[in-house]
This record gives sequence, structure tokens and C-alpha cells, in this order.
Amino acid sequence: MDSATIWEWVGYLASVVVAISLMMSNIKKLRWWNLVGAALFVAYGLAIDALPVALVNFFIVLIDAYYIVKLYKTDKILQE
Repeated sequence: MDSATIWEWVGYLASVVVAISLMMSNIKKLRWWNLVGAALFVAYGLAIDALPVALVNFFIVLIDAYYIVKLYKTDKILQE
């Protein structure tokens, strides 16, 4: 399998992971799945030289990471 085909499959996997994330009712799970999907899209975008795809998904990774940290901090405060 050549590298172009492998990256095409990474793109498909990223799409599936993002779609799965949007079906989550639990916001933590949604953020984690979406972060993984966006990270895969960053790799895919860089691999196929699609900078807009990589940049927007990198921004989504940052947003997801921010909210994941915020969610866990809120949980920690509520448990005290």
C-alpha cells in the first residue's frame, strides 16, 4: 500500500471519528472523540499539503483541549 492510500484511509478514519463524536450525549466523550478526529485531520491535512484543513483542525484540537481541561477542573471543584 503506498503512502497516498494510507493517508486517504487516515482521512476516512478522521471523518468516522468526528461523526462518532457528534453522536455522543456525554460532553466529555464528545470532546475527547472530537479531539482525536481533529488531530487525525491535522495529520491528514499536512500529509496531503492541505494547509487549510490542517490549520482549522489544529484550532479545533486547541478548543477541545481547552474545554476538556475546563470540564475536568469543574469536576474536581465539585467533588471537593
